[in-house]
Amino acid sequence: MELHSERLILRKVRRSDLNDLFRIYGDPATNRFNPAGPHPDIIHSRTVLDGWLEHWQTQGFGNWAVSRIDRPDEIVGFGGIRIVQYDTLTINNLGYRLAVAAWGQGLATEFASTALHYGFDALKLDEVSAMVRKNHTASQKVLSKCGLEFVREVHDVKDAPPSLLYTLTRSRYRSKDR
Repeated sequence: MELHSERLILRKVRRSDLNDLFRIYGDPATNRFNPAGPHPDIIHSRTVLDGWLEHWQTQGFGNWAVSRIDRPDEIVGFGGIRIVQYDTLTINNLGYRLAVAAWGQGLATEFASTALHYGFDALKLDEVSAMVRKNHTASQKVLSKCGLEFVREVHDVKDAPPSLLYTLTRSRYRSKDR
């Protein structure tokens, strides 16, 4: 399963992505706004990757490895749409994390836009949401550019301030396309 945007390739994650996953998710800089912090070791990253692979197997969609079209073997990030549960709230969660070297180039917006297109047009999801920390203004801007709107605060991490829930419905997505 592979998607292409103007500059990116999004392909289904695979077991061989483990070292890249740890490189990106284990980097303290990419976890600046993550109250759980970076992955502590590659074993933790393996557990996360196993969960992503299981989601693909059970749901037929999930996280992708993200690379540039001009450098397809170099993973610059991970992200996708996964079904996530926070207490009583279940959402089609749009999430992504890019390596520091990929920041500031519009790649997060390009990724999110491509993922939303897939979620609404291919998967026929009724709604896609994203959780973002209050102090992560760059990600809030990405979500807003892609049409998601703030809905409410959600307590998603124990003993941490609430996150902001952003959402886009398929009908609003379709009306913005015209």
